[in-house]
Amino acid sequence: MFSEEILKLGTKKSTIREIFEYGKKRASVVGKENIFDFSIGNPNVPAPQCVKETILEIVNNEDPTLIHGYTSAQGDDDVRESIAKSLNDRFDTKFTKDNLYMTVGAAASISICLKALTNVGDEYITFAPYFPEYKCFVEGAGGKLIVVPADIETFQINFIEFEKSITEHTKAIIVNSPNNPSGIVYSEETIKKLAKILVEKSKEYNHPIYLISDEPYREIAYDGVKVPYLTKYYNNTFVCYSYSKSLSLPGERIGYIVVPSEMEDFNLAYAAICGGGRVLGYVNAPSLFQKVVGKCATATADISIYETNRNLLYEGLTKLGYKCVKPGGAFYLFPQSLEADAKEFCKKAREKYDLLLVPGDDFGCPGHFRLSYCVQTEQIERAMPLFEKLAKDYLK
Repeated sequence: MFSEEILKLGTKKSTIREIFEYGKKRASVVGKENIFDFSIGNPNVPAPQCVKETILEIVNNEDPTLIHGYTSAQGDDDVRESIAKSLNDRFDTKFTKDNLYMTVGAAASISICLKALTNVGDEYITFAPYFPEYKCFVEGAGGKLIVVPADIETFQINFIEFEKSITEHTKAIIVNSPNNPSGIVYSEETIKKLAKILVEKSKEYNHPIYLISDEPYREIAYDGVKVPYLTKYYNNTFVCYSYSKSLSLPGERIGYIVVPSEMEDFNLAYAAICGGGRVLGYVNAPSLFQKVVGKCATATADISIYETNRNLLYEGLTKLGYKCVKPGGAFYLFPQSLEADAKEFCKKAREKYDLLLVPGDDFGCPGHFRLSYCVQTEQIERAMPLFEKLAKDYLK
């Protein structure tokens, strides 16, 4: 009666969500303060003051029928122009409102791009470790996801394996930098090499191979790390952005797609994005929060808190013997598990110490685990003795 594939997705939560739900049930037994939940990437830093001020200004002063009414399907003109100006000021681009399409967050942005691009037999490549929902998004659009194994020494792109994976059926490459789950930022050298390969392969196969850049963590970078803006390196790039992390607005579901004018067949590409949004049922992104992000386009939440948390967790764990590539951005750590089976390792951490960690298997990287450190700093400080006990169970 129902689609078996969709029913499977609806009845089984993601591993991240399962662990998160376990923590809620366990908290009712031992108390919330005794659960050390590092499972989910839900920002704990408040939205910047400009968000509250802008909401009040709009609600108190603007026409209610316009605040809550439909905008154009691609988004409010003034909002898109404001965001384009912000991008141009920061990244030396030349976007206008006609290069932007407002969306219900980055997941919607990626899904729209995939719907716009996918024909029968198309393949998409991404790089481990990767956000597990990419598989759902790609297969839901009718494509096939190819995962390139990780270079676990750096978590930069494994180019040897990538060149083996790219074929005439490759429609696009999905990249995520700063990365979930590793926190690694792809270097300019990495991006230049990727762009060079895509130019060469597009010529070889006589069709464009697109780049889909998933960027919800763009503003969360540390130590002066530069996050390359990919349209400046490769013309056929769709940028998928969300304000969930930069403005701490995950529940408001607001973001955008950038389609650069330099893209091959730009007018057709933008029309396909509009068609993708239409067939997926996105009439327009939420009207009120379009206006909010339009006025707060250059603001961010206080990311210094995440940097404090990263330093505490990274330095504390590595001193205890955990091996980890230091993240340059986002709010995740991705250490190696202390036994080969990361699922068993995370199960032990959960059941013995109430440390909620996510095994790396679903991210395409067995033998690792993800820690989300968008939590209260005090939680990290109180958790460190438990991480030490967990380490001593293995490092004897």
